[in-house]
Amino acid sequence: MAQPALTFPRPVFAKLSPHPFLLRCLTPKSSSDSETETSSRTNGRAPREARSVHIHTSSLTHANGSAVVRTGNTTVICGIRAEVLPVSQIPQYRPRAAFEEETEVSKKAELKNYDLVVPNIELATGCAPQFLPGVPPTALAQTLSSRLYSLLVGSGMVQVEDLRIWKKGREGKKVEEGEMDVDVEEDGDEEEEDLLGYWVLYVDLLFVSFDGNPFDAAWTAAVAALRDTKLPVARWDADREAVVCSREMKQLGVKGLPVACSAAVFLEKEYGEPGEGKHWILLDPDRLEETLCREVVTMVVDCSGGETRIRAIEKQGGTLISRELIRGFVGVAEQRWKEVSKAMK
Repeated sequence: MAQPALTFPRPVFAKLSPHPFLLRCLTPKSSSDSETETSSRTNGRAPREARSVHIHTSSLTHANGSAVVRTGNTTVICGIRAEVLPVSQIPQYRPRAAFEEETEVSKKAELKNYDLVVPNIELATGCAPQFLPGVPPTALAQTLSSRLYSLLVGSGMVQVEDLRIWKKGREGKKVEEGEMDVDVEEDGDEEEEDLLGYWVLYVDLLFVSFDGNPFDAAWTAAVAALRDTKLPVARWDADREAVVCSREMKQLGVKGLPVACSAAVFLEKEYGEPGEGKHWILLDPDRLEETLCREVVTMVVDCSGGETRIRAIEKQGGTLISRELIRGFVGVAEQRWKEVSKAMK
C-alpha cells in the first residue's frame, strides 16, 4: 500500500517556504504558456495589477482636513492640523522686500526653511506583527516621514501663498475687517504690507492596518487630506495686537494631483546575484512580497494637466531596474494615476 504524499495547505506552505511558494505561483505551468496569461501572485493578482484603492475624506471632526485610505489590507488615517506661526518665532526668518518677483524655487525654499509642512507617521500597535507597543518610532516610520516631507516640499503641491498671513489686505483683494469683507483700494502712497506669520500644516498619519507598500498609501492619504483642508480666515486685531481667526473657512489651494506608484523586483534565485535567472516586476507589493524582494522603485506622476509629468523617481537596492524599465514603467504609473484619481472624485 502506497504511503500518502505529504502535502500542506496553501497558507501553511506560504509560511514555511515563502520564496518557493511565490516562485511557484509566478512560474508558468508550461514553457509554451506566456507569463501574462498564467502568472499569478500569492494574493491572486497579476504581476502588474495593483490593489483597488478606497478614499474617504472629512473623517475626523476636529481636524482642518482628513482622509482614510484603504488599499487591500493596508489602511491609513491622515489628519491635518493647522497652527499659526508668527514670524517673530522663526529664528531664521528674513523679511523679503517684494514677493511679486519670487520664483517656484524660492517658494519651495520658503516652505522648507520655515518647516511649514510637518509630516509624522505612526505605525500603530496591532497593525502588523512586527510593531510592538512601548517602543520608540521605528526606522521605517522615520524613513517614510522623511520621504513624505521631501515630496511634499519638492512637488510644489502646497502653495506657500495660501499659508502666509498678512497684516493688511493685498491690492485688489479683500480683507476681513470685523464681520465684513472690505475691498482694499489701490493707493500708491499706501505703506507696504507686513507679513505677520504663516499657517503650519501638521500632517499626522496613523497606520491601523499594515500589509505592504506603506509609502503609496501614506502619500495618497496625505494628498486627499490636503485637498480636504480648510483654513480659517486670519486677520490682525489692532486692539489685541495679535492674529485672530474668524469662523469663515477658506479652502487650501492644492496644485495638481501627484500619485505615487511603487513596484518591487522578485528574483527567481532567492540568494542569487542580481541578473541571475528570471525576475518579475510586482506592482503594489504586499507585506509578504516586500520581505522577499531586494529592489523597489517608486514613481510619482501627475496627469491632471492633460500631460504626464514625473514629479519624483526613487529606487532602493538592486541593479535590475534600468532606464529602459523605468521608461516602460511610466505607462503603469499613468494607469495607477487614473485609478487613484477616480477614487479621489
